[in-house]
Amino acid sequence: MSKAKIIETNQEPIKSVDVDPITLDIIESALRNARYEMDAVLFRTAMSPGIREQHDEFPLIADRNGKMVVGQFGSFVDGFLKTYDGDIEEGDVILTNDPYSVEGAISHLNDWLVMMPIFHNGKLVGWSAMFGHMTDVGGKVPGSLPTDATTIFEEGIRFEPFKIYKKGELNSTALEIILKQCRLPHWNRSDFNAIVAACRTAGKRVVEICDRFGVDTYCSALDAALNRNKEAMRRLFRDSVSEEEIVFEDYLCDDGRGFGPYKYRCSMRREGDKVILDWTGTDPQAFGSINFYLNENMFKMFFGIYMIMVFDPQILFNDGFYDLVDVHIPEGSLMKPTYPAALSCRTHALGRMFDVLGGLLGQRQPEFLNAAGFSSSPHLMYSGYDKNQEWYQLFQIGFGGIPGKPFGDGPDGHSLWPSFTNVPNEFLEAYFPLRIERNETVIDSGGAGKHRGGNGVNLVYSFLEPGEISIHDDRWFLPPWGVNGGHPAARSRKIMHRTDGTVESLPAKCDRIFVEPGDRLEFITWGGGGWGDPLEREPEKVALDVRRKLVSAESAEKNYGVILNADEEPDAQATEKLREKMRNERGELKTFDFGRPIEELRKTCKEETGLEPPKQPDFKRATAMMENR
Repeated sequence: MSKAKIIETNQEPIKSVDVDPITLDIIESALRNARYEMDAVLFRTAMSPGIREQHDEFPLIADRNGKMVVGQFGSFVDGFLKTYDGDIEEGDVILTNDPYSVEGAISHLNDWLVMMPIFHNGKLVGWSAMFGHMTDVGGKVPGSLPTDATTIFEEGIRFEPFKIYKKGELNSTALEIILKQCRLPHWNRSDFNAIVAACRTAGKRVVEICDRFGVDTYCSALDAALNRNKEAMRRLFRDSVSEEEIVFEDYLCDDGRGFGPYKYRCSMRREGDKVILDWTGTDPQAFGSINFYLNENMFKMFFGIYMIMVFDPQILFNDGFYDLVDVHIPEGSLMKPTYPAALSCRTHALGRMFDVLGGLLGQRQPEFLNAAGFSSSPHLMYSGYDKNQEWYQLFQIGFGGIPGKPFGDGPDGHSLWPSFTNVPNEFLEAYFPLRIERNETVIDSGGAGKHRGGNGVNLVYSFLEPGEISIHDDRWFLPPWGVNGGHPAARSRKIMHRTDGTVESLPAKCDRIFVEPGDRLEFITWGGGGWGDPLEREPEKVALDVRRKLVSAESAEKNYGVILNADEEPDAQATEKLREKMRNERGELKTFDFGRPIEELRKTCKEETGLEPPKQPDFKRATAMMENR
């Protein structure tokens, strides 16, 4: 139930009318175009490379009730309308970055969410909204993503939803107060203005559609688009989701404070038309900042998109199917922590959630399984004062290997997020005091399989000015798993080469690592797990991988049973003989291959990674701290 009060000057009721299929398609296509126009406006006017170059932003256009009709992450508006106790008028623009105020519609303070009601002749007809990741929002470390935070108060400035524009007039005092808390206020100002401009662009396009077709037809078309999605998803759920309960578990390696792994457990079953998703059994919230306040509607959208992409990509996704999904997330768990738990490093859990979905949704139909590799979102922050005493601050998202999938290999060093891109090396070197010495895939890091997992990346930074770095990554302790006989992938590593010749392994999550000119960081990401029996991969494909230096000749023989001649071509007779021997000697193929048990990995961790193994999490301490607050 919405608490917000909508103030309309036009009291004429919106009528439900029949919309013919051609008109519906025209309106739906126009809205999709407007959604991509929002992106174009933002990318051309934002300043931070995280938004401008990497596209770390998520737009949507919603109906008058806040349901997303086009977009990516599902609606942010629903959580706002449920909790905002105030008036909404034409010309208002709402700004917030507080996850606890919008039921997790955004999930850490760096994400600034703008929501704008769209009015046509005094009548509310919809919403446009967008959030973007700000490079800095204050807090205890540059980049505002402290790995050692224990409360949200350490992570930067936090503001509940308020009208940054009221009836079209900017609240400049509030904006200036917010910007004063940020290390890069000119970037934040530019990014904020760009997001508002994108939302206004969408609002203008919606008004144009209403002018052309009329408000009744426009609103009825949105209802029809949402209902069309609901009926398509109803059939998809009936065909693809079992009434028998299915469970999957995966683990986050550590919390950046020396504890881990942390368990994520999700179950799924269908009751009639309704799918039940339950995170009961997930570990309690962490003492550190890896908690992820997961909005139920956002998870419904993730689940729906995953189902669509795997089973029926022709379905256009929107919020229409939400009534067909029930989500239960236990209070006080890693996925719904108690205020004021720290949230800044929730990215790892967000990535791990997709691995859990992959393992969950394909169990009844293994031919549709994906391996693991949506495992995290590697970040590097580098900041300091250059020789001109000017502040520089880099926030960069890295990429690992995409998992092997039923219909082909996983891409090497590719983004799992829709529309994300790499920051060009030339851009980094032009705007920041560093040099990129290497940017290459890591041979053999993808899991072997009939469809090979994508290789991770080794991005080597040479720092040119004194400064400090922060690193955020995962899959350094537990590897991304393979499926249907596919092998696990290689784990991530971070290696610092100092100018004095010393070499040190850095944790996957760390802050305040000081660097001097000439220090070099190898930022090595994880690969994607393999899909299917490696002995079924065509020898010619394995040979091509070897020639492309994606797979070594040793791995070709050991994992794929392919023997190459001096010209790196398959020796057909020797290969078939070796493969027959390997088939006879190995055990039964595993549906999921997680690699070695956790306790065995603890014993070999120091030798293999140079790092101490994570300790068993102290859940009582975290729970007690939150209860005392």
